[in-house]
Amino acid sequence: MIRLLPVAKMAATARYLWANRRRGQGIYPFYASLKVTDRCRYHCSFCNVWRQPARDLDTEGLVRVLRNLGRSSVVLTSLEGGEPLLRQDIEALLQEAHRQPFYLLFTTSVRNLAEYPLERYSRWIDFLHLSIDEGHGNLEMFKLLPDLVGLPWIVCVQTVVRRDDLEALAGKVETCYRAGAKILVMPAVELDGAEHRFPDPAAFRREVLALKDRFPRTVLTPRRYLDALNGASGCSAASIIIDSDGGLFYPCRTLVEKPVNLAETDLLEYLESPDAEQRRQAMKTCPRRCGWYQYFAIDFFTSPGEVVESLEPYWGEFLRRRKGSFPRGGAHEPLDLR
Repeated sequence: MIRLLPVAKMAATARYLWANRRRGQGIYPFYASLKVTDRCRYHCSFCNVWRQPARDLDTEGLVRVLRNLGRSSVVLTSLEGGEPLLRQDIEALLQEAHRQPFYLLFTTSVRNLAEYPLERYSRWIDFLHLSIDEGHGNLEMFKLLPDLVGLPWIVCVQTVVRRDDLEALAGKVETCYRAGAKILVMPAVELDGAEHRFPDPAAFRREVLALKDRFPRTVLTPRRYLDALNGASGCSAASIIIDSDGGLFYPCRTLVEKPVNLAETDLLEYLESPDAEQRRQAMKTCPRRCGWYQYFAIDFFTSPGEVVESLEPYWGEFLRRRKGSFPRGGAHEPLDLR
């Protein structure tokens, strides 16, 4: 259930964002991706998580990581994987995450999602993200959207676009619009050991911007992110990814290095350390153009104004749901999945 964060947390986050702006780098992250497991039933060609799985922390270890994030600058944490619903303790982890002063995003791609106790889970989850795309081969999950948007969370489809999938994107966006869901569009980034089918950045930008103009409150992908894919911005550590063993990928996921474990090391203390500073500086000269900008992990988002603009599609929805209204789009017309 979407809730208001404590005033003290929001004030602290504003200070962290201003510190990032003042120093011109993403020292303090406000988004964290926590992979509670690397296990997954899919073997997507564009993904390398299943090719290089880390061990799973036990419940106690993941609780320590969640509390660590709660003490930090992070205001949005995504529980994901792999497939998080493969963990037997997932509801306990959702409840613990809900106790922390950040919004909880939950990402899943299981085809049998309707068989889980979703009404109960929705008490703890603010944003439900469904990974649906041709790579997962689960386009039939679009049919679940009308039922899911009626629960007290904001529903968003997270779709990865390969170079051959771009023409189908408009149909997915319209389906989300008609169901009253959001959609976050991402390109298939070039990860080590995975199949490289990155779409043409200029064509990807044109198509997503055109769809944002048609469906401004549906498409969440930030304009600045699209600009970054076309070389208008560098990388930033303003978003972080934690592996299922508690290891913090830093400064980014692509470089694979995990210098500290957040089940043992305080996040803020590490971010302010000489080692973290050295890694952020090394990021500035990284020659790779992998496209792995995890949400706001680009230089543009050291600016508080850019953060507010990129989250704008959520604001109206958030306020309506605080008042108890659950708006939908027009009549749902599922994609032709044949």
